[in-house]
Amino acid sequence: MELSSLLQELHLSSTEKLLPSSLPPITELLPQLQKNLIGASSDSETSSLIGQVVQLFQTADPDWLFSSASANEEGGVELQLAYRSLTDALVGCAALPLCEDDVSSLPAAAYQSVPNQVVTVCSALVALLRTLENRKCTGVLQTVAPSVCVFAVTHFQDQVWTTSSSRAAAQSLQEALLRAGSWTDSAHFLMGDRRGQEGEEGILGGVLDVLQPQISKESWQHCEAAKFVFVWTLLQVTRPSLSPHLPRILPPSLLLTDHYRPENCMLGVRCLHHIIINTAAADLRQFNRAEVLYQALFKHLYTTEAAVIQLVLSCLLDLLLVLETPPSSLAPSSARRKPCRHDDVLRLVLTNMEAEHKVALRYVYASALPPFIDRMGVTVCRHLRRLERVVLGYLEIREPPEEKTRLKILEVLQKTIRAAWPRSDTHRQRKRNAQTCFLCFGAFPHHHRCNHGGLRPQDGAAGQHVASLLASAAGGRVGGLGAQSRCQTEGDEPRQPVCQTAGPLHTRTSTGVFTHLTLSCRTLTRHSPVSLFLSPSSSSLTAAVVALRCCVA
Repeated sequence: MELSSLLQELHLSSTEKLLPSSLPPITELLPQLQKNLIGASSDSETSSLIGQVVQLFQTADPDWLFSSASANEEGGVELQLAYRSLTDALVGCAALPLCEDDVSSLPAAAYQSVPNQVVTVCSALVALLRTLENRKCTGVLQTVAPSVCVFAVTHFQDQVWTTSSSRAAAQSLQEALLRAGSWTDSAHFLMGDRRGQEGEEGILGGVLDVLQPQISKESWQHCEAAKFVFVWTLLQVTRPSLSPHLPRILPPSLLLTDHYRPENCMLGVRCLHHIIINTAAADLRQFNRAEVLYQALFKHLYTTEAAVIQLVLSCLLDLLLVLETPPSSLAPSSARRKPCRHDDVLRLVLTNMEAEHKVALRYVYASALPPFIDRMGVTVCRHLRRLERVVLGYLEIREPPEEKTRLKILEVLQKTIRAAWPRSDTHRQRKRNAQTCFLCFGAFPHHHRCNHGGLRPQDGAAGQHVASLLASAAGGRVGGLGAQSRCQTEGDEPRQPVCQTAGPLHTRTSTGVFTHLTLSCRTLTRHSPVSLFLSPSSSSLTAAVVALRCCVA
């Protein structure tokens, strides 16, 4: 029987439902519908066919639509495959055009007809899901659910191929899918019942089956939506459901990470970080997976993209816990602690920091140092010379108005003093130079601090903390630094600090001031400590010399 005559016989426009006994099996109609959808020659013909499918699912008797589901096992499998093929044909009617090569992206005009087709297809799939929900046909639902999910996720995201109407239709489709299977949310849909009850398996495996041809090495760059669907799917899954699928999710994540475009690289790093957090360490170490991830991430430390570096450093911090025991947690022993991957990462970060001039990257590096120093513990002594050069150099450069980078570097200095205090005597002079730079800059009066990007009262408190730590580590031999810091942060009216009396220094830029102070600190001879607070009548040259001599005393 021809499809058109069969649809007329069904009286799809009326509310009357024919008896299943007077109709051919549904497994004969669905393949014909699929064939016609695939062979449609125009958008209008496709829309007409999809409209007929909507009417079919809305008005046909559910007993006829799913008549083979309970007949026997073979008939149930045949029915599931027929509905899966029809669903794939419907989804294909709104398929995105493919990129011609793996370098360029399609213009927005190439997706102009997609949103309208998506709205039409969503109406047909929603009608099917509502029928499945009423019929409680679990086998068919689990068969079509992966394709429906991938289609909905592709189009409810805010991308160039979507509009507000298509996103709303796709979101409604996703909600209808969750209702049909009594799933509470997308995570429940993908992972199943996390309490492990029988019959509550997730659909993650089926979704990966649908995505696999689109996210292979040869094809993932030809379809713009594939990577977004994969990332969305992966980020919904947590432990312990992630570990069994590692062989299928690691390769696409590494492909994204290795891409030359920063946006793709960031997606890949986010995927790897999620995998590291939600996978048991033993599973990551198996087959040397963790080492592969480390090598893939470490090479990105040579990039100059601040957003990429920030994600990579955060990911490496968690991955290093999988690869080795943190140096700070090792028990003290007579044997020398061997250098490890923590040392390799910190060494490269400090090397990059010394020559970095981009403000965004400087802040990213400075923010990453405190947790690394916490991990290193006393073994940070291996990097003290380079670390002190970085601290001194970063304190010299102002970044008004918030001075976020210098505050992070002060935190680095605090943690370094706490961790490496046994070596304080050896490196005390360099730490004093850094602290002198910070305190002298913070000693300007309020209007100078505002105009020249100086520090706020809370920043002075951070400087005072560092001065106190220096005094404790050096056995009280820091001299007037602590006193000056206290006077700058407390409410008492202090006597004029030396930097306020040094008139010529006010006209210099902060970099010039710091460079001058640093060179002076390194060249002046040692003298007995004296107070940093001089009378306003003191000459600027005498005041600067006394202050610097005090700092290196």
